[in-house]
Amino acid sequence: MARPLRVEFPNATYHVTARGNERKPIFRDDHDRHRFLDTLAEMVERFGIRLHAYCLMPNHYHLVLETPRANLSQAVGWLQVTYTVRFNHRHRRSGHLFQGRFKAQLVEADAYARWLIEYIHLNPVRPTRKGQPIPADRAADLDAFDWSSHRDYAGLRPKSPPWLCLDWLRYWGTDPDAARAEYRRAMGKAFGQPVVNPWQNLLAGFVLGSRELLAKATALAGGQPAQNTANWTRRQQLEQRRARLEQLLVTESDDRIKIWARVKLGGERGVDVARAFGYQNGSGVGQVIRRLETEMADNEELRTKLNQLKTSLSSVES
Repeated sequence: MARPLRVEFPNATYHVTARGNERKPIFRDDHDRHRFLDTLAEMVERFGIRLHAYCLMPNHYHLVLETPRANLSQAVGWLQVTYTVRFNHRHRRSGHLFQGRFKAQLVEADAYARWLIEYIHLNPVRPTRKGQPIPADRAADLDAFDWSSHRDYAGLRPKSPPWLCLDWLRYWGTDPDAARAEYRRAMGKAFGQPVVNPWQNLLAGFVLGSRELLAKATALAGGQPAQNTANWTRRQQLEQRRARLEQLLVTESDDRIKIWARVKLGGERGVDVARAFGYQNGSGVGQVIRRLETEMADNEELRTKLNQLKTSLSSVES
């Protein structure tokens, strides 16, 4: 079955989620959760993301984000790779942390913002069996849950983080205090009854919105959603690979190795790498790569280092 496309355009809004590999935990303790939120804050700043909501569960996360720069894959790819590297370093492990690609549904905010935010925030108290009502006595548990943006929307956190955008409170009211009161009232009504799943309204497997939004997304994809899945998949894989490579090269001091890695492993054009390193054109980059590969043939230490870089690039794939 073909995977849904990643359609990206300025100011698009998405629900993003990813699970741990083999459904294993991606957070072992509160230190990990704090580290993920710190990394999330870096992503918001680095890529100009508007983060409207989040919820951290033991083996998966939910984000609702907006991309003014049309850079969903780059931003979330960087988030997962960076957190994976930090998680693996702390817990002395290697390999994948997340299960395959992250999932992203394109969202029409005006129609689905309230429903989506309330649904995501109810994750910590919702029964695992779908269709069962949320126990009425779990309202206090939700208000005490510190790893989602629920407490920010409800006005229960003394100070919300600067990287969380609370503009969507307007969907509960124009006055902030009245909006928070309406949000709390709406959340209170969810207890004692089953939660209505917004994904039952999903169109074409990736649009939570109108037929007009689906038509726009399809046009941007160049036709029917299934037609260009392979191209979008390759683009996503390449962007994630480059994000992983960036993390692996953070401590590398040899510009020759950085240049070689970005071209040979990251698939970047020589002319683009040339600008980053002060060369006039791609021929200078080509010379650097050829000389390094010639040296590698007789330099076992260098050869080992480049091979280890290749191996590390594969081992942290998220």
